[in-house]
Amino acid sequence: MDLARARAAALDAAEELFYERGIQAVGMDEIRAASGVSLKRLYTLFPSKSALVQACLEARDIKWRAGLATFVDSRSTPRERLLAVFEWLHEWFSQPGFRGCAFINGFGELGATDASVAGVARAHKEAFRDYVTGLVVAAGRPEESAGAFVLLAEGAIVTAAISGTPEPARQAGEAAARLLCGAEAV
Repeated sequence: MDLARARAAALDAAEELFYERGIQAVGMDEIRAASGVSLKRLYTLFPSKSALVQACLEARDIKWRAGLATFVDSRSTPRERLLAVFEWLHEWFSQPGFRGCAFINGFGELGATDASVAGVARAHKEAFRDYVTGLVVAAGRPEESAGAFVLLAEGAIVTAAISGTPEPARQAGEAAARLLCGAEAV
């Protein structure tokens, strides 16, 4: 197996195992077995488990944000694009094996002890906030109101993970629609 394929196999296996079971619960030997990449090659590619976790989160960030942008960009008006964020969240929450946000989970497990994990999690959340802010401004709302839309989305992510239902996305989307109209929350 060449280096590129070994790297991809290791990242795919690690991301799946970390997301399903938690970072600290998964050992490098389990990643070796799931990926088919020898332990020696695994440590050549990722000198530490921390480096592997960081690479997994960085790869997930790219996929997650691209998936969201593709979904949102399929809508025709700025208002529809902003509300599409919550539709996309509902689809994500409805997927089998949904266990919440990998960045929040990773930060919760290692953020206090691993600066690289904390940094990737913060960068992901900042990029999401910037993206939503752009959508909010494009929809004709003041930039200062973007924080409310981000909090609705982030709250929906956490609540859906804990409750095991995708409904928080619909509830947050309804609240976002009210915010867009300038109506007070009911």
